Amino acid sequence: MANTHTVSFKLNGKPVDVTVESRELLIHTLRERLAHTGPHIGCETSHCGACTVDLDGMSVKACTVLTVQCDGADMVTIEGLEQGGVLHALQQAFHEEHGLQCGYCTPGMITRAYRLLQENPDPSEQEIRYGLAGNLCRCTGYQNIVKAVQSAAKKLAAAKQATPAQPAAAEGAAEAAAEAAAETAAAQPVTA
Repeated sequence: MANTHTVSFKLNGKPVDVTVESRELLIHTLRERLAHTGPHIGCETSHCGACTVDLDGMSVKACTVLTVQCDGADMVTIEGLEQGGVLHALQQAFHEEHGLQCGYCTPGMITRAYRLLQENPDPSEQEIRYGLAGNLCRCTGYQNIVKAVQSAAKKLAAAKQATPAQPAAAEGAAEAAAEAAAETAAAQPVTA
């Protein structure tokens, strides 16, 4: 490959090192080099949102981001939402509320909804529709997608209330211990 760069980032909590051409789009790196096929290639012009990933706390369309721009980034794809065999509340809600038909847009839709609920844990129907406006679905009327996000928001809020609050010092120690455990449990960096 001419003009290549090694890029390092965290993908779904695991360190990744990948060598890419300067012009390679993130969607192609994810799908073709790293075998993360959840984000889909749709329009390749940023209109459909099928390729949406969470990059450093922002929803981005992987068809418009160069992989070299991700050096040092923290990235989450649809594959990273499920933890230990348990679906994320959004994944479960999309299933329960029939928030999908063909499923092509679903990974991007759920990944965008994940960030939306991080930004606004209790969105109104209008806020959900606005927040998902950059993700298109040709099969549904969006009503069940909105219901799925509302359902997940309620489940996440209930789970948060059920978890007892910890004092700040204990919370910091728990976070540090969890991070250390995650780093220890993570396999050696994936190299592509």
